[in-house]
Amino acid sequence: MFYFNKNFYLIFIFLISSVALFSAFFIEYILGYQPCNLCKIERIPFALCIIILLLNFKIYYLEKFFLIILIFIFIFSTVISIYHFGIEQGLVKESMLCDLKNASEILSKEEILKDFQKKTVNCKDVTFAIFGLSLTTLNIVLSIIITIILTKIYFGYEKNKQK
Repeated sequence: MFYFNKNFYLIFIFLISSVALFSAFFIEYILGYQPCNLCKIERIPFALCIIILLLNFKIYYLEKFFLIILIFIFIFSTVISIYHFGIEQGLVKESMLCDLKNASEILSKEEILKDFQKKTVNCKDVTFAIFGLSLTTLNIVLSIIITIILTKIYFGYEKNKQK
């Protein structure tokens, strides 16, 4: 019979979030692949998850509240990742989120020239892939799996409270 242990799953989600963030920073700073703005935004849910789960392990009486927050965070992560995937595939037009620098911040022609010399990454460009899948695609899968696990923990909370 299947034994559901919410603490195991919460630790698992914590580890997955940590590995995801570590991998993103490793790919950026060690391997030298530059992320676009949406890639950077897609890191935020994993960082928030780590912080919330650390709080949860200290403030356990707010666990149901933390679970609800985490569910919404990973729903947001899924939506942002699907939007980014749509841009990568050419299904959705790029938005202002993909602009690396706001044009109103550039004041002089020297700053414009410096901006053109920087290597900018477009949101539709896949700069790094694993097994032919972009990191955005992997983020969609991870976010959906984590959302499902968190939802299962939340709805089975009372039954599994002691486990």
